[in-house]
Amino acid sequence: MIESIKLLVVDDELDFLETLMKRLRKRGVHVQGVKSGEEALECLGREPIDVVILDVKMPGMDGLETLKAIKAKHPLVEVIMLTGHANVETAVTGMELGAFDYLMKPMDIDELLYKVQDAYQKKMLHETRIALRRKIAEGGNEDEDK
Repeated sequence: MIESIKLLVVDDELDFLETLMKRLRKRGVHVQGVKSGEEALECLGREPIDVVILDVKMPGMDGLETLKAIKAKHPLVEVIMLTGHANVETAVTGMELGAFDYLMKPMDIDELLYKVQDAYQKKMLHETRIALRRKIAEGGNEDEDK
């Protein structure tokens, strides 16, 4: 299943970004990387992405601002927040804004992959529900709001 996930990593630390992408590719993940929130939004506008791994601390548009923009424009995309700075308040805010989960750097690659798979499954479930609702609505079923 991991091979079918389209993943985007957003981190301004180039060494970390390249290393993480290399490790994910070795495990068969289709991954792209960008260095800013602005670039992430451009990428999401160009092609379908399932899960975003998003650094919290970035110059310019930070992780929380980027999360808000992603959720506003692409509400089904799941976002996993990453930070090198222990900050419970930021984690709580991120979750309130719709982040799927939150991990501390450096994180275990297997733990990250489990979270990515869980986030992907959640996105697929939402897409299936939406498709079913559309199908019911097109069939003229009066119980479509349930």
